[in-house]
Amino acid sequence: MRKPLRLIAGEPDEVEIISAALQDAVAQLGDIKWDRRARRFTLVVNRYRWEDGKRGPGWRVRSALDIGSVTSVKASRVKQDAPGAVVSVLALVFETGEAPGGALRVDLSGGGRIRIEVECVDLLLADVSEPWRAVARPDHEGRGA
Repeated sequence: MRKPLRLIAGEPDEVEIISAALQDAVAQLGDIKWDRRARRFTLVVNRYRWEDGKRGPGWRVRSALDIGSVTSVKASRVKQDAPGAVVSVLALVFETGEAPGGALRVDLSGGGRIRIEVECVDLLLADVSEPWRAVARPDHEGRGA
């Protein structure tokens, strides 16, 4: 078993690496938090460990994505009054703004989207639990993706 994942992104081109690690992560909406005073956005997920290879159903692990230097957060097609609702993370995308800032867009299953305006790229993705056996391997062929 590999060591817990810990990724830091400080540049726009590094966001793609964190996005790949988050692909097919699942989260309850109640595990998504924005601390306006601290200017931090946190997303806690059950991440599929793609880095473990292609055999068997694979593994999942509890992970936290922490985004700093946040100036605003807007959600579209996200049931904010349903903390138990489960969403799947499709991608994390950096949209260029006035350098070094911009927006991070979290694309969710079902067309949901969270847009996080940031002064700069300041991300940390870290595994925070022991991994457990996944029920199944995410299947992109079956989704047409």
